[in-house]
Amino acid sequence: MMNEREHFDRPAEILPAETLDERTIHERTFDELSIYERIIPRVLRNMLVAGVLLIGPAIWFYRWAGAIGFAFGVAVSYVNFRSLTRGVEGLADRIVNRNSREKGGRIILRFVVRYGLVGVAAYAIFKRSPLAFRGFLWGLCVPVAALMAEAVWEGYAAFRRG
Repeated sequence: MMNEREHFDRPAEILPAETLDERTIHERTFDELSIYERIIPRVLRNMLVAGVLLIGPAIWFYRWAGAIGFAFGVAVSYVNFRSLTRGVEGLADRIVNRNSREKGGRIILRFVVRYGLVGVAAYAIFKRSPLAFRGFLWGLCVPVAALMAEAVWEGYAAFRRG
């Protein structure tokens, strides 16, 4: 049995050429990317569905003011999540592709402005109606429900495939 030091000091093993078939690697990578590429639209759809399903309990617990705050929170979290995915894609493109048209400072500015706008909206709602603010905070939590639904779906799909 080798200890950790011996494991890292030994020369790397050369794999047989048949395991390094570029075509197989490319096809597998493309298939995996196409599966994960569909997750973002599903999460966005889950956010809308969760928002519609939870508007009833928001009306029940927080009355109309809270329900309007909840709807506003869902809308802000939807736009925020969409903007986040675009920002991450732009940042990844900027890191991977040095000839990217996207400026790094602009990407970072969008991240900061997005959270600033959420803070301003939350403050304005808080000053106007504490009940609407509570609904708004619950609306901001809708992405968590959407991501949990996606995790359940991915778990189901993994068990079905395997």
